[in-house]
Amino acid sequence: MTEPASRPVSRRASRAAQRASRDGAWNEDPPDSLEAVAAAVAQCRRCELWRDATQGVAGAGPASARLMLVGEQPGDQEDMAGAPFVGPAGRVLDQALERAGVARGQAFVTNAVKHFKHEMRGKRRLHKRPDAGEVAACRWWLEAERRLVRPRAIVAMGATAALGAIGRPTPIAASRGRPFDLAGGARGLVTYHPSMILRVPDAAAKAAAFAALVEDLRLAARLAGPG
Repeated sequence: MTEPASRPVSRRASRAAQRASRDGAWNEDPPDSLEAVAAAVAQCRRCELWRDATQGVAGAGPASARLMLVGEQPGDQEDMAGAPFVGPAGRVLDQALERAGVARGQAFVTNAVKHFKHEMRGKRRLHKRPDAGEVAACRWWLEAERRLVRPRAIVAMGATAALGAIGRPTPIAASRGRPFDLAGGARGLVTYHPSMILRVPDAAAKAAAFAALVEDLRLAARLAGPG
């Protein structure tokens, strides 16, 4: 799997990030470029998750991508690498995208929460689901990415991603496969998170969940239109 290259950050963007990354009002000095978003995420203090994370992880992909994929949060490997979906869940996503006929390099891939929330179990860092307050705090960055990229279709992978992208709790199994309108003209879709597929113990159920993810990504590509 090819990891996305880190986005360079200029001194100007870094200074702007210091202003934007604190606890300002929702629309106060919103970042004006993906570079500025990446710089500000690196310095974000909007919730307490930054204290135990290695770094903030902004989205990666073309600034003009027609398709945006939203996950929950960086995992252990993403936290170390500073890039989204480069660990085990990323490999599942890559396989599903390939099966769906979607080039990952044409999608903007990000997360609803930009820092890795975890708990220590011995020397291991185990994933903990972000709470609603942390998702709400991080919507500043997700909305900035969405406003700058202006995708035609947004796929929320998992319940946390749906809360961040849509703004309300959404049952995934009952809602997947049903496109809906989002503010700003984009079409939305919810589906399973790749990490959920990894956790399914039964082989047949795992295959069915993976097939559903592939089906939803194919639909999202149609909604996004030709590149």
